Amino acid sequence: MATRVLVVEDEEETAELLRDLLREFGYEPLLVRSAEAARSALDTEHPDVILLDLRLPLMSGLDFLQIDRVRAARPPIVVVSGVATEDEARECLLRGALDFVGKPLNADLLRQVLLYAEVQALRTQHDGERRAADRRRSARPPLTLPVRIFEYNGGERKGICVDLSTFGMKLRPLESVTPGPAVRLYFRPLDGGPGLYLLAILVRREDPDTYAFRFVNLTEAEFERLRGVVAGVGESS
Repeated sequence: MATRVLVVEDEEETAELLRDLLREFGYEPLLVRSAEAARSALDTEHPDVILLDLRLPLMSGLDFLQIDRVRAARPPIVVVSGVATEDEARECLLRGALDFVGKPLNADLLRQVLLYAEVQALRTQHDGERRAADRRRSARPPLTLPVRIFEYNGGERKGICVDLSTFGMKLRPLESVTPGPAVRLYFRPLDGGPGLYLLAILVRREDPDTYAFRFVNLTEAEFERLRGVVAGVGESS
């Protein structure tokens, strides 16, 4: 059975583009035009994943994330917007969104995010450990890089990247301080290019010394560069 993806988008052209992409990826798209209709669809359609526009009439995407019914259902929600500020993107993640994708849409990036969302949906349902392992979104070759961690309160710390993928990194701070829920990470991949300065959220604590971060709101250029770096490390390992 195809994964059911609920698309909450009031712009007809964008909704049709998402519908066509989802069908191409092998998903079953369900389209609604408002957050209110999406709330009803949770009970009638039981979607596995939600693609949520931030700017919606009446109830916004941010307000939708706060609905008790939505939080109880716990579907992986990917917010899609071309006009959100960095603070709004961070607020979406803090309110429970799984990821944030900017417009204009990059099909390859959207596909990878959906694969990750599908894995999370399977884990939430406690059904699909084998499929989750089969469809991991990207390899994480071992890699050691110095990283500067910029907190939103103005603080700056240093750390070491011990694992890197196209979507995140495992990080070991050099100071015994827990990073905030959303940070900026600056590091220079080993490809000879300039440093990257990426928004990331803290996903979990791997052990007393290691934290897992997920990159959010990547540009197409950032995503392609990370993919090349990860592929290069994988080939050399």
